[in-house]
Amino acid sequence: MIAVSQLCVTAGKFCLANVSFVIPTGGHAVLMGPSGVGKTTTLEAICGLRRIESGRVVIADKDVTQLPPAARGIGFVPQDGALFPHLTVRENAAFALKVRGQSPANILSRVNELASRFGLKQLLDRRVTDLSGGEKQRVALARAVAARPPVLLLDEPLSALDVPGREILRQHLQRLREEEKITILHVTHDPADAEALATQVISL
Repeated sequence: MIAVSQLCVTAGKFCLANVSFVIPTGGHAVLMGPSGVGKTTTLEAICGLRRIESGRVVIADKDVTQLPPAARGIGFVPQDGALFPHLTVRENAAFALKVRGQSPANILSRVNELASRFGLKQLLDRRVTDLSGGEKQRVALARAVAARPPVLLLDEPLSALDVPGREILRQHLQRLREEEKITILHVTHDPADAEALATQVISL
C-alpha cells in the first residue's frame, strides 16, 4: 500500500502542492499528467530523494515520511535505469542483497530466480553496457525488486523501448505484480500503458 497525504515539495520556483492518493496493496497505479507537472518529483519525494515541505508518506502501513531512502522499503527504477556500468548483470541484480548482508547462497538463489523471471539467464555475466535498451530495463527491474520491497516506483520505464520491447516489459510487470504481490506506482505519458497495466490512474 502507498498512501500520500497533502504532499508539498518545493524545488526552486517549482512547487508541488497538496498531492494526495492511496494505492491499495497489490495495485498498479499509473501516474499521468503534462510534462513539468511534477510526476518525477512525486516519485522522488516518496522515495526520500526530495525533501518534503509538508505532508505524509505511508508505505505498507508504516509512516516513512522522516526515514532515509534506504529505510523506506521501496524499489525504484529511475528513467535512465541508473545501472552500475562497471558491474555485470549478475552483480547489478545482487547489489541490494549484498548491501543487506544476505548470505552467498541466498543471493545466488534470488539472482537465479530473477534471471529466470526476467529472461536474463544468458546475460548474467555480461556488462550492462553491452545490453540493449530492453535488456537494461529488465536488469533495472530485477535489481529494484531483488530485496523483495513491498512497493515499486517506476519512472517512464517503457519510454525508450520499441513496440516489441514495450510489450515484453508490460508482460514482465504484470507477472511481477501477480507473483510478488508488489504495489506499483508507474509514471508514464502513454495511455496504452495505463490501458494495459493500471488498476487505477492518478492524474496530476
